[in-house]
Amino acid sequence: MKVVSLVPSITEALFDLGLTEHEVVGRTKFCIHPAEKVKHVAVIGGTKNINIDKIRALQPDLILANKEENIKEQVEALMDDFKVIVTNVETVEDNYYLLKNLGKLLNKEDLAQAFNLKIYEVLNQAAIDSKLKAAYLIWNNPYMTVGSDTFIHKILAEIGFENLFKDRKRYPEITTEDLAGADLIMLSSEPFPFKEKHIEELRKVYPDKKIMIVDGEAFSWYGTHIAKCGDYFKELIHEVTAKVIR
Repeated sequence: MKVVSLVPSITEALFDLGLTEHEVVGRTKFCIHPAEKVKHVAVIGGTKNINIDKIRALQPDLILANKEENIKEQVEALMDDFKVIVTNVETVEDNYYLLKNLGKLLNKEDLAQAFNLKIYEVLNQAAIDSKLKAAYLIWNNPYMTVGSDTFIHKILAEIGFENLFKDRKRYPEITTEDLAGADLIMLSSEPFPFKEKHIEELRKVYPDKKIMIVDGEAFSWYGTHIAKCGDYFKELIHEVTAKVIR
């Protein structure tokens, strides 16, 4: 089976489930894991600007897309000629069924189940009891955060954080003043690449708050990625609780 993936986290999952670069024949430029394998796979553009002609030339048996990450009209343009599966992952349960369905589709059911079990283990072991109010920023100028109907919100909740903006939807714009109620401000490494200078900018306004850069992939990459984040989440929780909880 020849597969084109339009979703970075799904590309990673395909390789984790045992596919090779001979089966995953197309990927986006943002599909960077696993690096040693994706480098051999043809790039068909970005998640928002796929090159339909390049995809047609690959003649895939299956194209995997995502409701949020890809442009509807571009995906629909491929549906007349190819089998296209459009995924939608907003919760950990959604992710469970994503892997389960991929396992069935690729005849990798046992491996998919092993990853699902590992993901639940990672999240359970990372969870803390204290409901610290966290503001998770994904963009700068303007600041943008995450609402309650996002995968990031669900991961925050799973490991014990209360999303300061749980009453909002999707990815709302906010102001610096809106962060006043946060115990912790998380600056994601993606999609905006927050750096130390951005921490300093916020520290001028909130000198007593814990402000830190977090691994955006650990919170937003569904599929198999969270199964590999056990150590990261434990270290994150340790750092946060040592400096925030008194």
